[in-house]
Amino acid sequence: MAYRRNDAEQEYKEQLIALNRVSKTVKGGRIARFAAIMAVGDGKGHIGVGLGKAAEVPEAIRKGIEDAKKNMITVSLKGTTIPHEVIGEFGAGKVLLKPAAPGTGIIAGGGVRFVLELAGIKNIRAKCLRSNNPANVVKATVEGLKSLRCADEVAKIRDISVEQVKA
Repeated sequence: MAYRRNDAEQEYKEQLIALNRVSKTVKGGRIARFAAIMAVGDGKGHIGVGLGKAAEVPEAIRKGIEDAKKNMITVSLKGTTIPHEVIGEFGAGKVLLKPAAPGTGIIAGGGVRFVLELAGIKNIRAKCLRSNNPANVVKATVEGLKSLRCADEVAKIRDISVEQVKA
């Protein structure tokens, strides 16, 4: 059976965030492998991050993309930015995400920038507060984006009107 891609899958943009060469020492010598951290997004509030490991780089990238598509999340957006300030944590990684006025752009470094661009966020300020390990920083960014809630979602959870939430 031939593998077919949907039209929905083809609109995703893929980005290699980090590629790590790891080696294992065995009786016969060293075995080199590669670990690739990949991000996949549609630029409309959907983002996924995945890790792929393999003996060759293209295979690690392919596996990372598959893993990222399995771990897709939906991000709450308020125009071109995020609804509120949030801190995402994962392992030793801690990332501060702050909404910004239109025209600010993406003020972020490293893997955080790629994740925010693929999620479709245009105006935001971000800062890595602890670790600068790409794996933990990227996962902390995704955790932060996961915890965002817009006023409509909060009102629905609390069974009150949007005006009461904003007050």
